[in-house]
Order: sequence, then structure tokens, then C-alpha cells
Amino acid sequence: QNWSEPRNPSEVRSFLGLAGYYCRFIERFSKIALPLSQLTRKSVKFEWTDRCESSFQELKERLTTAPVLTILDPSRSFTIYSDASRQGLVCVHMQDGRVLAYASRQLKPHEQNYPTHDLELAAMVHALKIWRHYLYGGRCEIYTDHKSLQYIFTQKELNMCQRHWLELVKDYDCTIQYHLGNSNVVADALSRKVKGELSCSITQQRHLVQDCPNADSGRQVTSCGDHGECQLDADSAHVERSNLAG
Repeated sequence: QNWSEPRNPSEVRSFLGLAGYYCRFIERFSKIALPLSQLTRKSVKFEWTDRCESSFQELKERLTTAPVLTILDPSRSFTIYSDASRQGLVCVHMQDGRVLAYASRQLKPHEQNYPTHDLELAAMVHALKIWRHYLYGGRCEIYTDHKSLQYIFTQKELNMCQRHWLELVKDYDCTIQYHLGNSNVVADALSRKVKGELSCSITQQRHLVQDCPNADSGRQVTSCGDHGECQLDADSAHVERSNLAG
């Protein structure tokens, strides 16, 4: 909370480097950090606006507040909620109604022109890629608010990009489900966990894992992926540093 306001792109990069390390604990990280990450681009004049200040303060608040996550059970099925907008891709990894991890990234330049259908499909593929070490060989359901994705496997006219993505999706034992965009399924689940039985934080859970007899046997605590995505790592014994999306 005592981090002073950045005065140049270098100081912004320094702050985002720290924030990005913990991005797996922050829902919609890439969207929140967007005004700051734009200041690090060479073509952008450094100007600290109200949006930058809001982003800066919100990230500091998120970084100093314990999140509510749970530890996964590899023997049970998983649920993925994915969504996309012109601001970026967002995914939530869940099990039995409890959040395991968040993932998000900003759109790449060539993705800015994608139609909504392709953006939603890209969000789904993004989730499968970053959490493949949990999902591959297991059972999962993917929820999207884009109804046509339910029938993507039966569509006859697909472009090369869509065909490539579908080949990746077919490697997983997953089904695609539709839910209304205004149903707030994930938000409701999160609010129930805050009020209900899942009131422990990831910090508390880390101590529980360390106290277990096999805590030093290589079982996971946490890890973070590339492109600003975040994840709870059950296979790695160390935390990997993440890179922010450009």
C-alpha cells in the first residue's frame, strides 16, 4: 500500500512486474492492469491519468487482500467458465463450485479484429492451454455465454484458425455448455464461497499444505503461467514468474 505513484515507464514496469507475479490471485488482472501496461509502450506518451491512478490503487488493494481459493482434487471433474471482450480473455477454473484459479490476458494486435465467435473460442482454448496439466485425461465442462459454440463441432464451414483450435479441443474430454451472459454464474459462486463454508484464504491453505506429511514430496503449492494468465499449480514445487501480456 505504501508503493508511491510511478513517475515514468520504468517505474510502471517495476510495479507491474511485482503485480504480475501474483496475478493468479487476481480476477480479471489483465483488464485492471490495462491502463498501466499501455504506459509501458514506446509509442505512448507517459501521462498519468485518472484511469491509471484507479488501476494503480485497485491493484495495490487486490495485492494486499487475501483471495478466496481452494486446492484442487485431481480425482474429480473440473468446470471452466470462459468469456471474451474487446478488453481481453478471461477464464475461471472451478471444481465443485469452488474457484481454483483465475486466468486473463489482453488481446494481441491481430485479435482485435476477431469476430465475437472467434474471441469466445479463443478464450476457451486459452483456458485449455494454460490448465492442460490438470484437464488433459480428465473430465471437464466449459461454460460460455456464446450459444453457437455449443454446435461448433457440427459446423461445416470453418476457417483455418477455427479448425486448428478445434483439433486442440478434441484432445480433451470436455463438453461445451451455454449459460446466459447476465446469469452471473461465477459471481454467484464466488459470493456464496465468501459467505459460506469456503472462507479460508490461499495463504492459510499454503500453511496447511506445508504441514502435511507429504508437503515436501513435490506436490504443488502454486504457479503462474505466461501472457499474464494465472493458475494454481498442483504439480510444481516452486512458483514460476509470469510475464505480462503486451
